[in-house]
Amino acid sequence: MIGCGNMAQDYAKVLRQLEVQFTIIGRGEVSASLFEDSLGLKVERGGLESFLDGKPHLPSHAIVSVGIENLASCTSSLAELGIKKILVEKPAGLDASEINDLAAVSNENEVNVYVAYNRRFYSSVIEARKLIEEDGGVRSFNFEFTEWGHEIETLQKAAGVKEHWVFGNSSHVIDLAFFLGGKPVEVSAFHGGSLDWHSAASMFTGAGRTIDGKLFSYCANWDAPGRWGLEFCTKNYRLIFRPMETLQVMRKGSVSIEAMSFEGQDLDNDFKPGLFLQTKAFLEDNEHDDLCMLSEHVEMLPFYSQIAGY
Repeated sequence: MIGCGNMAQDYAKVLRQLEVQFTIIGRGEVSASLFEDSLGLKVERGGLESFLDGKPHLPSHAIVSVGIENLASCTSSLAELGIKKILVEKPAGLDASEINDLAAVSNENEVNVYVAYNRRFYSSVIEARKLIEEDGGVRSFNFEFTEWGHEIETLQKAAGVKEHWVFGNSSHVIDLAFFLGGKPVEVSAFHGGSLDWHSAASMFTGAGRTIDGKLFSYCANWDAPGRWGLEFCTKNYRLIFRPMETLQVMRKGSVSIEAMSFEGQDLDNDFKPGLFLQTKAFLEDNEHDDLCMLSEHVEMLPFYSQIAGY
């Protein structure tokens, strides 16, 4: 596992529970010490390049959990090394150019790279998929990816990270929307406003259709109150994710909203939601359709860019 920040700690808790042998490679002394103090696991200092100079035994899998600005370079190094299965934190690169370059490297080296959209594995999402299938599929959907601009403005991030915030953060919502609703083939996007840290836009709205002809719409205003949310309409249900860890249902003929209970909630309470099942799926020998392959992610980049105004 490359990285020893907060997200890496979440992965380590899962890997330890799964009784998997793994090595943690870190770069910063402060984050490495915090990791060791928190989990009691040893961190190899010096970063990935230093570790590889020692010509270590080639692992079967790698998880890349570093800053967004280093995701593509670390993953490319691992792919060129010959590791055949890599899970990289979203969005796999700083911008579309880095992500496309990473895809070229992974293809050249015949490496399976997956992008870690853990919300696909929420227990709420798994339950919703059952209801959607039982009720004949999604008919339409909408989503909101409003970010708290007043808080993001104060975050210390590497150059370019906040300027591509739709890729680096909001894509969690957009990926899940199209994962459940179907891949888009057409989007009409509108943008307005701007922020000091995100010059492309501060307001986003639009609509489109999926490959199966399902209609969708979306909105976000990063300079006003709001939160992430998704709604999927089937023949008899409106399935509501707000917040996304929960599932609420409105049934045909009623305006009452019912909170659903479902299996798997303990996993989402004991570990970062979705992370246990995502990591387990990644480690399995068989391919797992629910994981986001890098090639799939690359196909979505033009739509992300259109929605974001990049």
